[in-house]
Amino acid sequence: MTANDEKQARIDLAAAFRLAARLGMHEAVANHFSVAVSSDGSRFLINPKWRHFSRIRASDLILVDTKDPENMAALDLDPTAWAIHGQLHRLNPTARVAMHLHPIYSTTVSTLKDPTILPIDQNTARYFNRVAVDTQYGGMADSEAEGARLSSLLKDKTRLMMGNHGVMVVAPTVGEAFDDMYTIERACQILITAYSTGRELSVLSNDVAERTARDWEKITDFSIRHFEEMKLILDQEEPDYAE
Repeated sequence: MTANDEKQARIDLAAAFRLAARLGMHEAVANHFSVAVSSDGSRFLINPKWRHFSRIRASDLILVDTKDPENMAALDLDPTAWAIHGQLHRLNPTARVAMHLHPIYSTTVSTLKDPTILPIDQNTARYFNRVAVDTQYGGMADSEAEGARLSSLLKDKTRLMMGNHGVMVVAPTVGEAFDDMYTIERACQILITAYSTGRELSVLSNDVAERTARDWEKITDFSIRHFEEMKLILDQEEPDYAE
């Protein structure tokens, strides 16, 4: 990754933090987004410890270099940031971007005995058979072993429903990860709202749900454009995110 690429990664990641806060998906000064800036995942950008998402700028992001002892010794990272993102980028270097949040509706679904996102509309169908599930919550994810365990659960998937905890998505770009996080939270909002009616759900057939999920996978340009449009709003209203 060139210096210009890293600069753009910083700008995009800072935008994702600001947008997550605007959408009410943040949780106090917790949770983390990261972007790998080396091919092996040993170097990655991540948000500084306990900084509110709404205040993060591109220049605030921390560059972690796991192969540089001096860099590691100087860092003041949240233990959960290192546990989850450090291990994820180390063990799964193809996961260029990782976003972990505790948004209301996704986290609500994660607390259900069966946290499956049932395909009841176009948004929920995006996740048909495409979400890994963790059912072994054992407290805050603040150890390397726990981070490695969570990373291993993803396997061939790019979303992890973290039981009784929250949700994580990985993607090749910040734009794709942001749109995926936005949509999974929206899908869970639709599902929880449908559950709340107490009426029987009209679940899509497996064939229709699978076809819809595949159609989603064909339009990554939609996801990227969604993010770019949201950045244009920030450019007008919160331009300091890119500083």
